[in-house]
Amino acid sequence: MDAIINAVTDRQFQIALLVSLAAVGTIFTVLEPFLVKDKLEERMKSVSVHRDQLRQQQREALARKSATRLRTASPSGAIKEIVENLKLLEIFDADAARKKLMMAGYRGQGPVFTFMAARLGLPFVMALFIGVYVYLLDGFQLDSFGRLLATMAGFLAGFYLPNIYVTNAVNKRQQKIKLAWPDALDLLLICIESGMSVEAAFQKVGDEVGPNCAELAEELGLTTAELSYLQERKQAYLNFAERTGLEAVKAVVTALIQSEKYGTPLGQSLRVMAKESRDMRMQEAERKAAALPPKLTVPMIGFFLPVLFAVILGPAIMQVMSLD
Repeated sequence: MDAIINAVTDRQFQIALLVSLAAVGTIFTVLEPFLVKDKLEERMKSVSVHRDQLRQQQREALARKSATRLRTASPSGAIKEIVENLKLLEIFDADAARKKLMMAGYRGQGPVFTFMAARLGLPFVMALFIGVYVYLLDGFQLDSFGRLLATMAGFLAGFYLPNIYVTNAVNKRQQKIKLAWPDALDLLLICIESGMSVEAAFQKVGDEVGPNCAELAEELGLTTAELSYLQERKQAYLNFAERTGLEAVKAVVTALIQSEKYGTPLGQSLRVMAKESRDMRMQEAERKAAALPPKLTVPMIGFFLPVLFAVILGPAIMQVMSLD
């Protein structure tokens, strides 16, 4: 153990490690453009998988009606056993976690079990990592009480990290969908008024917005699949609103449900909501622009003004010094 600690704390070893990391980072930066995959193709593949799952669920429902019992597929492995044995699905509210993961783009039981296992195991991993760093490697140069606090802080951080990661993923995904939603509504309005069905319109709009917003194209493709295979079309619309979690999408879903239920014209509603979505996007941009000057005040005081004073007063100070 002493040899490992001496090797880790050796300055030459640290310099070699940093140089190696820099070399690896440089190689990755050069090769990363060649390794990027087509996100739209991957998301469309997930849409086809979801369509196959819906088809399978419908077959199983028909089989149950005919008194034939089939087992539904569920995640398997050590993670599933740990989560089920410790009853983490009840402790951490599996339904809320499933909805949040769905809004982040993770569907199915597998991500739910992984999320529950991460909430259980990551606190201990973070506490172990911080403990090794502060106790064995003497990091941060803390006393005994400070090391204990650092270890406890690592435990708490590990407990909240999965939620922070999922929340960040949800916010990023919603932001991308929100930016592309007004244009998608305009395209949907054109398709609907041209006489296309809702399924065909969703499919067409998904194909058009796919290159710019793969997340929205994925959701539209999933909704098209659910409209084709679910028994109630209303449920497909509600699933679409639940997966996105956006108020603008919920308003359009409400209009679609009312249009199918009461036969009300859909074109005028879509036109009004498209205009409202564009206005909301413009207001959001204006709000960010208005908040920019206060945010720039501190950087200007801290970085710009000292340089400005040095440039203005520098020649005068040099002249005074030369006279002396």
